[in-house]
Amino acid sequence: MSEQITDIAAYMQEVGRAARQASRALASASTGAKNAALNAIAEQLDNSRPALQEANQKDMEAGAAKGLDAALLDRLELTPARIDSMIEGLRQITALPDPIGEIFDMNYRPTGIQVGRMRVPLGVVGIIYESRPNVTADAAALCLKSGNATVLRGGSEAFHSNQAIAQCIQQGLEQAELPATAVQVVATTDREAVGTMITMPDYIDVIIPRGGKGLIERISNNARVPVIKHLDGICHVYIDDQADEQKAFDIALNAKTQRYGTCNTLETLLVAENIAASMLPKLAAAYTEKGVELRGCKRTCAIIDNCVTATDEDWDTEYLAPILSVKVVAGLDEAIDHINTHSSQHTESIVSENVTRARRFLTEVDSSSVMVNASTRFADGFEYGLGAEIGISTPA
Repeated sequence: MSEQITDIAAYMQEVGRAARQASRALASASTGAKNAALNAIAEQLDNSRPALQEANQKDMEAGAAKGLDAALLDRLELTPARIDSMIEGLRQITALPDPIGEIFDMNYRPTGIQVGRMRVPLGVVGIIYESRPNVTADAAALCLKSGNATVLRGGSEAFHSNQAIAQCIQQGLEQAELPATAVQVVATTDREAVGTMITMPDYIDVIIPRGGKGLIERISNNARVPVIKHLDGICHVYIDDQADEQKAFDIALNAKTQRYGTCNTLETLLVAENIAASMLPKLAAAYTEKGVELRGCKRTCAIIDNCVTATDEDWDTEYLAPILSVKVVAGLDEAIDHINTHSSQHTESIVSENVTRARRFLTEVDSSSVMVNASTRFADGFEYGLGAEIGISTPA
């Protein structure tokens, strides 16, 4: 299918009809059939490495020509290691228990009737996302395992990569004798396809947008289909004054510098005042060596050189770039207050050897992932042993 489609509305209606029909087949598919499809898709990806990288190279060249920044190009690149991760993610999802048909919370009512709940598929899941082509495989695999058909609309910058991955997915589905239309990747970059997709309640049961704030707001404002939102990743690490300094150094450096353009990257570092004088100079030197710009509070700027004074806006910014906000806080209470005020409720971490303080942090910080002595970069479906995730649902 070419990206040159003249009648977008008619095309999307046909995609929706096919997805709805395929969803009925998937809802009754056995665990064995779904797992066979997942394994076949993994094999197709493994056997198609040259084609995947050739398609990705087209996207990388086009992205560079359009002036995409380094963070976006990093998200777009499909390296051999990332292909390995896609394949491993599929293997992990295959190994997960089948959620469909599970019956739980059974109890008897006074009338003698037994009542419980059973897990069933949603039906057709529409997913709209930007940049990262590995999301195509992750989304397809999670929907397939949970018995849902899916319509995927990736960003225009990853068009060729997504279509190459889609071909592997559909070949794997056919090999397992499941309908190839159970996973469809929209074959046009026309923005009208998104507008049509989010107003098709007859064919799509839920929309999951994954991308920047502009995309999320557009989908939320215009959709006629229920939306599960994945918003900003303004993530924090708090270094307590009872932290192991080497552990704190390693965590804070990894959380920010392993990758800049991801939603689980550290954006604000909080350091207890009793340990700031010893920790911040060492961290600042390491960040500077990595090319990270530091924006700090007045106390931070007094401790380290070459620190830009942070503005109020900095504490509420997801940089997705080599920029880090740094604040010296009095202790745990101020750290928790700052996080609960400025966080996007994605991922937060405390570095401390004090179990009581760590437990307080876990209890009082209201975010999707809350960690002790770990990098925020671990907030990932693959790292959690779930194979993948579509996005971390955060308030909008």
